[in-house]
Amino acid sequence: MDEDQVKAYAEADFDEPHGHFINLFNELFSDKQIGGHALDLGCGPGDITFRFAESFPDCTIHAVDGSGTMLEHARRRQSRSGSIGNRIAFIEGMLPDLDLPREDYDYLISNSLLHHLLDPDVLWSVIKRYSQSGTGIFIMDLRRPEDKNAAKQLVESYAANEPEVLRKDFYNSLLAAFTVDEISTQLQAHQLPYLTLKRVSDRHVTISGRFR
Repeated sequence: MDEDQVKAYAEADFDEPHGHFINLFNELFSDKQIGGHALDLGCGPGDITFRFAESFPDCTIHAVDGSGTMLEHARRRQSRSGSIGNRIAFIEGMLPDLDLPREDYDYLISNSLLHHLLDPDVLWSVIKRYSQSGTGIFIMDLRRPEDKNAAKQLVESYAANEPEVLRKDFYNSLLAAFTVDEISTQLQAHQLPYLTLKRVSDRHVTISGRFR
């Protein structure tokens, strides 16, 4: 991803889907106080990371991305974020070859990473590697629409006023995303059938639950 693409992502308005991410996470895990250490996989420029840190002040977050350029934007924002930024560590790394400060985490989160991976099995393997019994898992990703026309309609509905680079990336991401059935097959293959797979919008699914 080049600098123009990264800049467009960093400056885009993702308030609705990212706010939805945090709200759904909070609803799912509100049975007890959310604290400890969280791992954010594929954090990009860090918008959800910062929202998570602000919403859950008892959490420390390790946020991973494979793009150094994305993390440059995240760290610039971190330098302006005051005490919230003190609870975040941004780490450059490619799945599955991560070098993280901890062997396991209390929460693992990820937004829109799955459809970017050449091998989706990598995500589920990393989740199993860094989870312990009771780890809260919350993954949100795009769901592939029925056809290209449906994808184009979603782009017009949600990205009509965005730069062309974001419109193109959104369209391609929709076509690269997995269906509900395909994700279900992945969960079965990795012995994670107890995670709940749910459609949460006309373009998003979540995979969530506690690791066993």
